[in-house]
Order: sequence, then C-alpha cells, then structure tokens
Amino acid sequence: MCGIVGILARDRWDDAGCPIKPMADTISHRGPDNEGQIVDDRVALYHKRLSIIDLEMGRQPMSQDGVTIVFNGEIYNYIELRQELIGLGHRFDTNSDTEVILRLYLENGYDCINKLNGMFAFIIYDRNKQRVLLARDHFGIKPLYYCWTDRQLVIASEIKAILAHPDVTPEPNFKAICDYITFQFVLGQATMFHNVNKLLPGHYMTIDLKTFSTNVVQYWDPSFRIDTFHTEEYFTHTLRQLLEDTINIQLRSDVPVGAYLSGGMDSSIVTLLAASKYNGKIQCFHGAFREGPEFDESRYALEVSKNSESDFHQIYPTENDFIDTLPTLIYHMDEPAAGPGLFPQYMVSKLASEKVKAVLGGQGGDEIFGGYTRFVVAYFEQAIKGAIFETAEEGEHIVSLKSILPNLPYLKQYVPMLRRFWGRDLFERMDWRYFCLIDRSEGSLGLYNDDFCNGYRREEIFQRFQKLFNHPETISYYNKMVHFDMVASLPALLHVEDRVSMAHSLESRVPLLDRRIVELVTSMPPSMKFKGAEMKYILKRSVRDLLPSLILNRKEKMGFPVPLHIWAKNRTGDFFKDILFSKACLERGIFNHDEIRTLIDNEAAFGRRLWGIICLELWFQTFIDKG
Repeated sequence: MCGIVGILARDRWDDAGCPIKPMADTISHRGPDNEGQIVDDRVALYHKRLSIIDLEMGRQPMSQDGVTIVFNGEIYNYIELRQELIGLGHRFDTNSDTEVILRLYLENGYDCINKLNGMFAFIIYDRNKQRVLLARDHFGIKPLYYCWTDRQLVIASEIKAILAHPDVTPEPNFKAICDYITFQFVLGQATMFHNVNKLLPGHYMTIDLKTFSTNVVQYWDPSFRIDTFHTEEYFTHTLRQLLEDTINIQLRSDVPVGAYLSGGMDSSIVTLLAASKYNGKIQCFHGAFREGPEFDESRYALEVSKNSESDFHQIYPTENDFIDTLPTLIYHMDEPAAGPGLFPQYMVSKLASEKVKAVLGGQGGDEIFGGYTRFVVAYFEQAIKGAIFETAEEGEHIVSLKSILPNLPYLKQYVPMLRRFWGRDLFERMDWRYFCLIDRSEGSLGLYNDDFCNGYRREEIFQRFQKLFNHPETISYYNKMVHFDMVASLPALLHVEDRVSMAHSLESRVPLLDRRIVELVTSMPPSMKFKGAEMKYILKRSVRDLLPSLILNRKEKMGFPVPLHIWAKNRTGDFFKDILFSKACLERGIFNHDEIRTLIDNEAAFGRRLWGIICLELWFQTFIDKG
C-alpha cells in the first residue's frame, strides 16, 4: 500500500527542474517506510512505500527490460501468477507482487490487467515502446487521479499531490458540487476540482508519448447475465468456498494483519473466517459512542470476538475528538464523500494502526449482496403496484406482496423516510423512484441561496443517473439497484476506506470485493438473492453455520451512526457556527445563512444535511480559499 505520483511532459524539464518530489511529499502518509523516483527526459515517477510484502526487496520504482512501474495496492493471487510466469521462463529477483505485475506486463502487455485479483492503481512506463499505462482495479478500492496542464499530464494517488504542481490552480467544479449535494458523491470521472479527473474503476488509460494521444478502455464491468442452470445449493456452496479462499489469500502479508469488527454481518463474517485461518490471535478493532444504545453495537462485536477468540480493542470517540479531527479529515479526503461515519472510521483506523499494519474489513458487502433497507422499501412499493395494477414491470415478480410481509419489520425505524418517499410520485417508473430514494438534495437545497439553486439542474443529474442505473443487461429492479450501488456509491465508500486508513499509514483490505465473488453473485437469479425481500439472503445461507445467532438474526441496521444532532446543541454547534458564519463563508455567497442557523439548532437524529454543508464549506476553506 503506497502513494504514487507521475508527470508526463511534452518537453524536457526546464532549468527549474521536475516538481515531482514536493508533490510526492504531500502524500508521505501513504508510504512512510521508503521512497524512490526516476526522472527521464519527459517522464517522472515517484513512489512512497508502505512495506507489506517483501519488505527489503520490493522497493519502487521497479524496472526491468526497459519497463518501470510504480504501484499502489496488493495483488492477492501474486503467488499463483508468479508460478505461471516461472513456468513460462521468467526469473524473479524479488518475492514482491510488484514484480509479478511488471513481468506479467512484459509477457501479456495490456492484457496483464485481466489476470489480477486484488486492489491496485499503477503506472507502467515502457521506454521501448514510448508509452505509459495507467490502471485502476475493478471496484475502485485504490485511487488514481489525473490532470492536464498546458504541456504535462499530472497523475497521483491523491488530489492534493496534483494541486502541489506549480501549474495547477484549484478551482471548484460546480456541476460536481451539485452531484455531491444530491448523492454525497460525484458521478462519473469528474471530481469537485475543475480539470481534475479520476480514472474510473475497471478502466485503464494508455498514453502514446510520441503523439501524446490517449485512449481509455473499460476492461471490466459487472455482468448480470443470469445463470439459470445452477441451483441455489450450488451457489450457496460455491460462495462459501470463495469466501474461505479470499480470506486465505488476503491474509498473505509480511506484517501483522488485524480486522475491523463493527458487529454487523459483513465484518463478522470476515473476522470469524480470518480468525480461523490466521497464525495466532487476530486483533479486532471496534468503535462506539457513549451517547446512547442507538450509537453502540459493541455487544454484537463482543459476541463475535468471543466466538473468534480474538483480541478485542475498542475506542469511544468524543465530541472533542470530532471538533479536533474534522478539518484534518477534510484535508485527507481531498473532496467530501459519504456520511458522518467516516469520522469514527478514522478513529478506529488510528486505533488499529497502533497494533497492526494491515487490516481486513467488510466493506462492499451491502452493495454486492443487497444489504440496504432501501431495497426492501423499493420492492414494497413494487409489490403493492403489481398487486393493484396486476403488472410485472420487471418481466417477472421477484417479490410479491405476500412474500415480502415477513421482512417488513426491517422498515420499523424508517417510517419517517417512508412518509417522505411515498409523499409524491408513488408508482412512477423504477429509475425515477430509486433516484428519489437516494436523492438527498430536496431537504438540502434550502441551505443554498437562490442564485446557487437556479444553477442546480436536477433533471440533468437524473439523466446521468439513468445512464448508470438502466444497465443494458438486466430488466430486474434488484440488479439495477445493485449495479448502480456497485459502480457509483461503492467507489465513494471505498474513497473513505482508503483515506481514513492511509491517513494513519494503515493498509485496509476488503475481502468481500474479490472479483470472483462479485462475478458469482451477479450471475445469480435476482429472485434467489432477494428471496421474499430478505436482505443478503444468499450470503446468510452460505454462512449460517459460521455466525452466532445474535448476528444472523439481527433485524436492525446501524451503519456507524454519529450523535451529531446531540453534539450540535453543545460545543460542536459553536464550532459549526465559527465555520459557517466566518468571513470566508459569508463572502462565498452561495449559502442561505438563515436556514443554516435554524438547522444547527434543529438537526434531526441521524440527519445528514448539517454534515453535508459543513464538509462542503471546510473543503472550500481548505483547498479553494488557500489555493
């Protein structure tokens, strides 16, 4: 796990030299163990290393036969790939996964990417062919950004490194900011910085250094071609085998490995499987708040820790921690994304970094296996619609009104959301209804002034949403929802996962996002995965002998809630006012400060409006105002 920076120049470096080292220094937290660089006539690469595999010999940049790589991530099947390459006549100088990628490129060219199972972002410079390859893993676990200046292409693991380039000036991208207001993440390749883009998950980019022409290729997309041949028993058994294997290969490390343990199903599965295979007691890390039982899942986490015989470490972040940490968090994030849960995630990562250097977590389980309550809400509406109008919008009824009834208790804590959702547009088309389910703008636009709201184009945002949601390979509402979550909201959550861990020089691994697991699950019939609208039905079947009944039979879902509405009535409220009523914020001229004042005193429990606007203003102050 590391940080990488690259500059590709049309011209040779001038007398001022190449600015790559000060750029790389901004992301030293990603790789405090070692560093290295190469500077050719027109290509410069820099690597900040967090040593996990082959601690001595795996240093980068790594070069062989005229090809150089800088790499951030882990290739979990590197041992198997190494054996294949040895069989083809390759000789290895290291035991690192970096050299495996390098030799795989020498053997297969761009097709090397299709053999990789892991998380990765890398730059390969081929001097012989005068070309550069940028690649990012299937799900976007590891980040990679780029920006064009007049004469250079600037590339980095984090945006702040790009902003350190002397020819890059931070400017807000208001179209992307409107995405953030809507979803709390940005759709597509854009970022909230004008002219700074992200290489999308499952994509690679090639650059011809002779002509400086580029080509972006999508090498992987989750396929929803349904396997109607195999049975539920087959899928259940195969899924369990893959879960066992992915934990096995993701425990490969030359440094200690631990596990995040929230007490939810996904992290519990990962912890229990890892504990059964780890050489020694596994260290588990948990966070909770003392403000009430609705902010504390520790009894579930302790039950799993007891069953796994792990060493349990817990932290209780405080209001003072929040105030002290939030500006630092915004800096590490580069651009805000997702909800308040990133604060306790950051604190738990800090705790974990004191004990281990790599940690396994359950991120991705909700997106892959359909673990969000909104899926039940969406299908409840579909079931009522189908029963009333005797229609089947999907071609078949995945969930009927009768079959969904046993799972309606999941909705008990979501009654206020149901009132809002069903308040208008009931029984409209599927894409519009799911957009309404995840759209956060309606309650937030009042926090912005009229001029800003006049530039907000909800219909345009919906059209871009539609292109992702209406996947051409499925008419299933369930698969459309899963696909959107996988390609749009999941990368935002992985952005959080990457930043809160790397801020503490900690490698975070996400075993449920093994591409083999995802390809198996997306091939399953939707009616099998979401039987009777039971969330994570097929996952539960595959691990029912593994999980304690306390976890397996949980009905409520917490998702690391933060007592922000409680704190806002205390010292945190003054902290928010200092930021949102500062001279810089008042002069920005985009906010409705009367509404903001009311919101600070009256934020709803588990609301996100106040969180969204404080993060946005801190982002402006951290990156735009300071230039």
